Amino acid sequence: MLNRWTQVLIHRARYVVVTAFITVLIAGGYGIGVFGHLGKGGFDDKNSDSARELAQERAVFGSKNIDLVVLYRSTTMTADDPAFKAAVSTTLARIPKGTTTAVLTPWMTKDPAMISTDHHAVQVLISLAGADQARQSDSNDLVEPALKAKGLETDIAGPWAVYKGVNETVASDLQRSELITLPLVLILSLLIFGSLVAALMPVMVGGVSVIGALALVRIITNFGEVSVFSINVISLLGMGLAIDYALFIISRYREELASLPEDDAHAPGKALATTMQTAGRTVLFSGFTVAAAMSALLVFPQNFLRSLGYGGVTAVLVGVATALTVLPAVLLLLGRRIDAGRLPWRRGKPVAVDGDHGAWARLAHAVMARPAIVIVVIVGFLLLVGSPFLGVRWGSVDYRVLPPSQPAHVAAVKLNTEFGQEKSTANLLLPSTDPAAVTAYTAAARQVPGVLDVRTVDQQHGDTLLRATWSGNSQTTASRTIVQDLRAIGGPGGDHVLIGGLSANTVDLLASIKHHLPWMGGIIVAVMLVLLFLAFGSLVLPLKAVVMNLLSISASFGVITWIFAQGHLQGFLGYTSTGFLDATQPIFMLAILVGLSMDYEVFLLSRVREQWDRSAQADLSPNDRNAAAVAVGVQKTGRIITSAALLLAVVIGGFSTSGIVFMKMIGVGMLVALLVDATIVRALLVPATMKLLGRWNWWAPAPMRRFWERYGIREDGSSPSRPLVDDRQAQDLGGAAGADGHRLGDKAPAVVQ
Repeated sequence: MLNRWTQVLIHRARYVVVTAFITVLIAGGYGIGVFGHLGKGGFDDKNSDSARELAQERAVFGSKNIDLVVLYRSTTMTADDPAFKAAVSTTLARIPKGTTTAVLTPWMTKDPAMISTDHHAVQVLISLAGADQARQSDSNDLVEPALKAKGLETDIAGPWAVYKGVNETVASDLQRSELITLPLVLILSLLIFGSLVAALMPVMVGGVSVIGALALVRIITNFGEVSVFSINVISLLGMGLAIDYALFIISRYREELASLPEDDAHAPGKALATTMQTAGRTVLFSGFTVAAAMSALLVFPQNFLRSLGYGGVTAVLVGVATALTVLPAVLLLLGRRIDAGRLPWRRGKPVAVDGDHGAWARLAHAVMARPAIVIVVIVGFLLLVGSPFLGVRWGSVDYRVLPPSQPAHVAAVKLNTEFGQEKSTANLLLPSTDPAAVTAYTAAARQVPGVLDVRTVDQQHGDTLLRATWSGNSQTTASRTIVQDLRAIGGPGGDHVLIGGLSANTVDLLASIKHHLPWMGGIIVAVMLVLLFLAFGSLVLPLKAVVMNLLSISASFGVITWIFAQGHLQGFLGYTSTGFLDATQPIFMLAILVGLSMDYEVFLLSRVREQWDRSAQADLSPNDRNAAAVAVGVQKTGRIITSAALLLAVVIGGFSTSGIVFMKMIGVGMLVALLVDATIVRALLVPATMKLLGRWNWWAPAPMRRFWERYGIREDGSSPSRPLVDDRQAQDLGGAAGADGHRLGDKAPAVVQ
């Protein structure tokens, strides 16, 4: 496939570039409109008890959920002052019609808990209209501007104030991050490649990937809701992986080009052919693996996680397509001008090309001299770093994920300090209005340990809505236990009572993730095993890759547990620990980290496999041949993987500067995993394990071996049962137009091996 595509590129490079330019312009114009089509919710499982309770509640009562808590304070008036009441009432009257289903003031409910301890502030509880979270978000956007009271200090707390604060902060953080990271990526690329033209290529591929992914996501919004958080993963993977892919291809192209004579006018075509069959194949397999890992997020019912999957898959696929179409065409047209704009200290020097022997090869040989000791030490260290994850506690988003200065965080702190101890609630939907049944159930609910009160909110159409209240934050283990105890109480005649609210949402979220996570893991592992087997013809290497991934990811999860759940480094990183990890973010990190780990795994093993095949006729024992292949593979890829990791670290590092705790957690966790994977795992653990396994690295059962020999793809781009390039293809490649407009020459070999 890549052979045929290479022929197209060589014959039609200019057409490919022009077509790509027009496509990017169209995609950019269409994709920029995606922001108006993205939702802001999608955190619930529609089949869960809490989601069903909310749906039934909306259908019967028009929703009585507490979505916004508005705090009005006066420095001079108290809550019983008529002027205070009039100011609040006048403000609430400005709320647009149809945007709320309930607006409760302390003067309506006669609830003393809605008045501050100093009597100078009151709470107003608002329930937003909307059949789903997307419509509630629209209602919130209309309600919030109307809540500012003249002459009163106004603060807005509650879940929708938090959601809005998160969305706004994430958007501003991403803009700031891109303004910082893009110039840094360009500067680092310039230092890595040593020339301006080469340095611009990764940025070009990354930009095209992001633009194309935005356009594809907008198309997806026509078929269902997509969360605004899909943009986060597009920004991360679209730029990050595209840079990796561009680096792999450009480095191999320059390496092949440098091995050919300067006066060979056909060199660009030859170099590109070999590049596409080697680095191009690596990018293709890597992209499929990353896309498969991200697509595993689609097994979850939460639209938030599914949207991350949409963003990840589109970003990766567009990145691969760009790296295998636009980039090769541009490289072919540039030819040796890829090194134009050399840095002053690089002028007159040959392009840096890694030989078979060097510092990385010496490191690999040193590791392989004592493989067992290296494996024991490194595995022990990674398991130790990952050990805090064994005691992790889970939760969901609340106001503490926001920066302390964010208005919703400020309002929540005031609510919890000025109105007594922080309290949590749950809505209980009882399928009965019989007074005796309601009284009996209410009495039983009040007996649940920790419950302070259970009150009737409304009764309609044979249903009774009750609200239970208890002390403490909604995300604590105690709050989740109370929800589970309430659910254990049967309704009239043993009927099931639906229970909703923030704590119930978290209980259901954790249960849903626990149920679907094995499916996600199974999909990822299965795809990795299949793709890596097709790439390398080995059953051992895919299994080893899975274990390596688990080690690096466990170390990352251990670090974020130690920092963000246990509260270390709060002052240094500028955040407040919640005492738990948001359950959805490690799922997102798992998908991305598996993809990134496989990115480097495939790149390294591809060069090892290439050297293994090349040394088939060498007068070496299988073990010596294996050790030599590993050392050369590490030498050929060490500098490139380190450079790719450095560039990706800059992109990811922008997340760690976010004001949102879970975004900061993603940034820190992925930085740790990236550094561990690109250094400790690839440079030390992989050579040690491959040395210990010896020729077993390439083992597969006989039936699988026969299958691969017939259908597998070698590193040189050929199937084992087919020649690399047949006579007709050789003539086509040899006679194609070169980068300088001349014919590549009929006598020149099509491929340099």
